Amino acid sequence: MSEGDSTGESIHGKPSVVYRLFTRLGQIYQSWLDKSTPYTAVRWVVTLGLSFLYMIRVYLLQGWYIVTYALGIYHLNLFIAFLSPKVDPSLMEDSDEGPSLPTKQNEEFRPFIRRLPEFKFWHSATKGILVAMACTFFEAFNVPVFWPILVMYFIMLFCITMKRQIKHMIKYRYIPFTHGKRKYKGKEDVGKTFAS
Repeated sequence: MSEGDSTGESIHGKPSVVYRLFTRLGQIYQSWLDKSTPYTAVRWVVTLGLSFLYMIRVYLLQGWYIVTYALGIYHLNLFIAFLSPKVDPSLMEDSDEGPSLPTKQNEEFRPFIRRLPEFKFWHSATKGILVAMACTFFEAFNVPVFWPILVMYFIMLFCITMKRQIKHMIKYRYIPFTHGKRKYKGKEDVGKTFAS
């Protein structure tokens, strides 16, 4: 090897300084992600705060509407994946392979497994906001558009997409939010004991 290979090795067989730097930064980033996992509410509050800052920035700059539209479409796509089951019941209708969602009250409880888990949804949404925020610092992304048309088109797209998703949920009888197995109470103990 003359200059190193794709794994970041230098001429002498040791990892290069740049490779070690990016590896260490990746480890620190993953450590912070791991530490933030149990704090769902705090993570979403920070994401909503970033979203609010982004909206203020776009409003004050009066531009970058196409970036905002792309961010909205991206978030809509993430939200639909968050609401969808991992195994689509419409594809499983004819085959008996794999798990299926319970359709009757007396069937075994199966928790709702999402196509996009909450943590990945949050992580992708936050990264999307940060990328969109970074785009507002470059004039090349400030494409002149008539923003009311984008707003109306996004609202129309949102309504059509959510209508389709809700129809899918009704047709295959699933709710994308599981709070655990329902517990049934038996007959109350009246406190009488039988004497023998």
